[in-house]
Amino acid sequence: MRILIVHQYFLGAGDAGGSRFNQFARYWAEAGHDVTVLAGTVHYATGRKDPAYKGRFVVRETAPGGVRVLRCHVSEAYNVSFVGRAWAYASFTLSSLWAGLTAAPRPDVILATSPPLTVGLTAWLLRLLTGVAYVFEVRDLWPESAIDSGVLRHPLMKAVGYALERLSYRGASWVNALTPAFEEVLATRKRVPRARLSMIPNGADLDLLAPGPKANRVRSRLGLEGRFVVTYVGAHGRANRLMQLVEAAERLRADPDVVLLLIGDGMEKPRLRDEVRRRGLENVRFVDSVPKCAIGDYINASDVCTAVLQANDTFKTVYPNKLFDYMTCARPILLGIDGAARRLVEESGAGVFAEPENPDALAARVRELKADPDRCEAMGRAGRRFVETHYDRRDLAGRYRRILERLARPR
Repeated sequence: MRILIVHQYFLGAGDAGGSRFNQFARYWAEAGHDVTVLAGTVHYATGRKDPAYKGRFVVRETAPGGVRVLRCHVSEAYNVSFVGRAWAYASFTLSSLWAGLTAAPRPDVILATSPPLTVGLTAWLLRLLTGVAYVFEVRDLWPESAIDSGVLRHPLMKAVGYALERLSYRGASWVNALTPAFEEVLATRKRVPRARLSMIPNGADLDLLAPGPKANRVRSRLGLEGRFVVTYVGAHGRANRLMQLVEAAERLRADPDVVLLLIGDGMEKPRLRDEVRRRGLENVRFVDSVPKCAIGDYINASDVCTAVLQANDTFKTVYPNKLFDYMTCARPILLGIDGAARRLVEESGAGVFAEPENPDALAARVRELKADPDRCEAMGRAGRRFVETHYDRRDLAGRYRRILERLARPR
């Protein structure tokens, strides 16, 4: 089976971020399938383009497992402004469509994973021109997420977003959701027939991450020996609302043992750094993005790991990737996200919940967890058992492959 994946944010070698399709593509290729990925040339968190991609429209690469990757042009205006980001999405639509038609083998099935929603336009056009079925995957409910977080404000752009959403759902032969909440929204509010709807979640990298000693080289290098380390890994964007962690750190400044470690990049990172300096906080450390192959050392160096988002109803439907990474490394979770993520963490026994955007509640939970190391260890073990049983990414890749095989164009 020849599989064509449209994924603007597919990770390159050494990149940080969600590796779901890096793993899926490798598993499918190792099973004997021909896999091609149409990927972008600008990293979603940093907004930066590798010098090797500059001035080139399509760049050919090979990912682990023999996966063919076609890096397609994305405008470097990505992080300049909202208009710049819109143009970056449009530029990828044009370049990925060209690459899909001229540089990729003719596929048997197409899979587009969103956000951004514009990948649905690429997949729809490729289906129109080739007659091949496509699967549309919903990793986040766009445009609602962008609207609720304040990223998408102009009425015209909202209308364009909803139009792209309708096109993507209606044109797809199959739709996959990453959470049960997404699946319910798609079936009831978006009117996607349940007969062509599935829920295959993000899952755990059990062959990449594993529990390890807390007293490791990361603790030594960062001077964290003897400290109670609360770690956040991920994007530093508007939707993440990391200022609540800075404000929680201010409430914890009287305890010299507690350190908040913020790992990643994004548009809000300079402002967060400035705010930490302005408040004179010495208990907040910033670390730039870490490749997925090395992030386990940082998670294992932590006493508690945290995930937070802006408090809005749309984010009650999400499962952040980082939750699975934390559980895979058997680290307890302090969660500032309500809804589906809260149910996942509480039902697995992997962590505790604090009200989103409530720094007092976050600080209180940190003190509570610091005072009970046995409970932290038990939550870490429970999380690891849970992902081993229910969220092994290799098993999920097999379920996904069977859907693609049913839809694949006859040779």
